[in-house]
Amino acid sequence: MTRWHRDFVRRVRRRTSLSIRHAVGLTREPPPRCNDPNEAYGDVDGVARRVHADLPAMLIGGLGSLFFQMLHPYAMAGVAEYSRYQDDPLGRLRQTANFIGATTFGSKDAAKGAIERVLNVHRRVHGVADDGQPYDANDPDLLLWVHCAEIYMFLNAYRRFGSRRLSEGQADHYVAEMVPLARDLGVDRPPRSVAELEAALLEFRGELRLSPDGVVARDFIAHGVMRSHLQRLIYRLFVRSAWSLLPSWARGILGVRTNVAADRLVIRPTTRLVSVAFHLAAPPPGQMASVSPPSTATT
Repeated sequence: MTRWHRDFVRRVRRRTSLSIRHAVGLTREPPPRCNDPNEAYGDVDGVARRVHADLPAMLIGGLGSLFFQMLHPYAMAGVAEYSRYQDDPLGRLRQTANFIGATTFGSKDAAKGAIERVLNVHRRVHGVADDGQPYDANDPDLLLWVHCAEIYMFLNAYRRFGSRRLSEGQADHYVAEMVPLARDLGVDRPPRSVAELEAALLEFRGELRLSPDGVVARDFIAHGVMRSHLQRLIYRLFVRSAWSLLPSWARGILGVRTNVAADRLVIRPTTRLVSVAFHLAAPPPGQMASVSPPSTATT
């Protein structure tokens, strides 16, 4: 391939990547990567960089984490009272993307700054839920729920729709890599393996329900705010794919149904095809070096 051809392909991919990012509200340039192991907040050769660099999987996982998190009535109460998600539906996505970018690819200083901004917001988020019980965004148990729901959906979205396969050990490694961030955010006992992650989610099952605010949020997010017909089709496809990644008991609480045959024969293959198109147009940057699962992980 000639140098001119390589430069042309690089420019086309960059324009396409920017178009895709702008369509979902990511209008800023991705933060610069810190590849110095001594300066980076996260593992520069870890699994998290591979998972979090995959745009379609992160979009699907991000949608899924919103649906999952809203099942906790106290988490949903805080969002309903303090978030402007209906006025600026893409704003929360931008904030989450910026936070993940800083804590996955950024320096220690950039990550610490992003974490402190989140903690400052959490200090103001407290009130009374619809059942009359007080809630506080800095409650370690509530933080644990949000953390587990988020990484569960990111991991499973990547394992189903990501650009490369993850082994069981690499999946455990991803969960373990997220422990320092969880602790910096105030989580007391974050899971260190997929088995611990799934067990932690099950422990919350008795606390979960779809509150009236949750019904509003579910319907709003499921409908989406995409403008063009193609964007709406892809968004709806990603919503259905996100639902399919939820545990069956969570879908029951959420009040959504998935058709097993349609999911297997239509939704999954079509979402994989769209994801491949994303990867061809805007391939995830870099390649992940091989990693070994930590000694605390179960495979």
